[in-house]
Amino acid sequence: MDALRISILQTDIVWENKQENLRRLRERLKTLCGTTEIVVLPEMFSTGFSMDTARLAEPVDGETIRTLRHWCKEFQLAITGSYIACETTAPETNTACSLQEKSSPEKTLSFFNRAFFLTPEGDAWYYDKRHLFRMGRETEHFTAGNQRPIISYFGWNIRLLVCYDLRFPVWSRNTNQTYDLLIYVANWPASRRKVWDVLLQARALENQSYVCGVNRIGTDPQKLPHNGGSVIYSPKGKLLASVPDDEEGAATAVLNRSTLTSFREKFPVWKDADSFSISADNS
Repeated sequence: MDALRISILQTDIVWENKQENLRRLRERLKTLCGTTEIVVLPEMFSTGFSMDTARLAEPVDGETIRTLRHWCKEFQLAITGSYIACETTAPETNTACSLQEKSSPEKTLSFFNRAFFLTPEGDAWYYDKRHLFRMGRETEHFTAGNQRPIISYFGWNIRLLVCYDLRFPVWSRNTNQTYDLLIYVANWPASRRKVWDVLLQARALENQSYVCGVNRIGTDPQKLPHNGGSVIYSPKGKLLASVPDDEEGAATAVLNRSTLTSFREKFPVWKDADSFSISADNS
């Protein structure tokens, strides 16, 4: 597919109320059906940036992901965002999480800020947030991921990252043009909005890639205001779509694969990039 439509959905989030956030999302998806291929939600769209992992976490076969997968098929669009996930692991197993199982010395319960990319065809990709926001105590409640999967959808290669990952350009480095579209989902406070604005555009320019960033609006129980700033940039740093600050709403842009390929061929900055390797060890 040469032309890919992507929609950014900027919303407020009802604190720790999955059912209400899902209800509101369904109404918005109805209006986007037939107008786009991908809908991007904020980080932890169903709960807000909560640290109550024991109460809110779900496995990948839990209600939230099951519901979203059903809606992907119903509305014929892909949905991406993040939620609070858990995994219970035991020797030779990887099963649904159960808090009762945590007492078993042979099993470990882990929580993740897990991004998802779900398609109407039934495919699913997951990415666990690598850079946990220690100032918000995320490091105390979640386990960091160490994988950077590439999502292949309609012939486009997509990388999905989460919020604080934006501050670490090495993690998003587009070595040998591995991806065509970089997506960030976030709960980024208004007090640090300038960083969000500047770095999203920088990621597009340095990686010669389309970049999409979706942030929430509203104030959470920690009295942190969020004013949005959800945008889509071209590989040249041109603003293609945006949602007004402090407003719930959606905006859609059409990404063009042939335009991207032509730009990379005419201005092959990536061929002069420095080689390096990334360690998954933060110690």
